[in-house]
Amino acid sequence: QVQLVESGGGLVQAGGSLRISCTANRSILNINALGWYRQPPGKQREFVATITSGGSTHYADFVKGRFTISRDNAKNTVYLQMNSLKPEDTGVYYCNAKALPKDYWGQGTQVTVSS
Repeated sequence: QVQLVESGGGLVQAGGSLRISCTANRSILNINALGWYRQPPGKQREFVATITSGGSTHYADFVKGRFTISRDNAKNTVYLQMNSLKPEDTGVYYCNAKALPKDYWGQGTQVTVSS
């Protein structure tokens, strides 16, 4: 069954903003961290941001100052607010949940930034 569901992707112009969301099924127990990865066209999947169960955040250098990760524990949801978007941000964004020893992945949501 689907255990992570992303939403909020779409098409925006350069300089615009999007907020994408990921809701984790409550059947996933003891999630240590929730995060986002992306896969640009023709490239490998890359780390974007993560937030731990304690609220500690980490970001890839190329999104620092532009993206903000947050979570709502009551809703079992993680968000990625993306501002000042660039065409290079285009890709499929995947939600990731770490619940050792397993990793869980969503289906992905497409983000396209036009020039």
